[in-house]
Amino acid sequence: MLDSKEYSLILSPRHRLFDLHLQEAFRHRDLIFLFVKRDFVAAYKQTVFGPLWFFINPILTTLIFTVIFGDLAGLPTLDAAGGAAIPGFLFYMAGNICWGLFSSTLTSSSNAFRSNAGLMSKVYYPRIISPVASALSHLITFGLQLAMFFVLYAFVFFTGRGELVFTWRVLMIPLIALQIMFLSVGCGILISSVTTKYRDLNMLVGLFVRFWQYATPIMYGLSLVSEKNSRLLKVYMLNPMTPIVTFFRYSAFGSGYFSLAYYLISWAITLAVLLLGLIMFSRIERSFVDTI
Repeated sequence: MLDSKEYSLILSPRHRLFDLHLQEAFRHRDLIFLFVKRDFVAAYKQTVFGPLWFFINPILTTLIFTVIFGDLAGLPTLDAAGGAAIPGFLFYMAGNICWGLFSSTLTSSSNAFRSNAGLMSKVYYPRIISPVASALSHLITFGLQLAMFFVLYAFVFFTGRGELVFTWRVLMIPLIALQIMFLSVGCGILISSVTTKYRDLNMLVGLFVRFWQYATPIMYGLSLVSEKNSRLLKVYMLNPMTPIVTFFRYSAFGSGYFSLAYYLISWAITLAVLLLGLIMFSRIERSFVDTI
């Protein structure tokens, strides 16, 4: 019988219900850094504009939203009736950078195991590193886009082009970004754990993300829902991304809609999704290489 004390690493098919090898992943933090660098650099490698695409994408998307949903459709850009007037461009950009972090992290996390299948079949490393590194690379992109957002915010604020109020609540934005990462990684791992075996379900991921975006106040203000049906608003707020986006705008602009109860419910749903995703990941991790 082998003495486990003679070995620094033991690979075994037996797993506990919740065994993520977090200590081992921390020891491989240099590998996480390499994965983050690889994903960040490879995103726009061999492109004409290179890293400028990190800024071009949200700007173009925001311009389209401003023209189509703001100017043509005339959808409200207020989260609370009677609130301060927020310039449409800033309103849509705030929602776009939040949704961009969520959707890109969810998509990359759901594909993290398939995209690293070749490496996984040759070298052992804690599998949880793949979605974590993917999420961190998108967090860097979010930080750059957030800096661009506040440059535009400062221009509007100092030129008096909108009713913006700079408050201490802006310090809550890192907490909001952390919640978006938890929710998107949880959803991504959950989807990946299912689609590694049933690959046809992967075809529905894009449709699922697009439908989720429509159900989140990105293209319109929350007042559009509250003015039509107060009961619908209660159901609408159970979408965990709705309190996140509205709280981000409330923190950045100093006015809007915020409900502590719904925000705490959003956190509860986020942690539940993350926990469920990690449990699913822990259960099928042993057969990843055979199924992806």
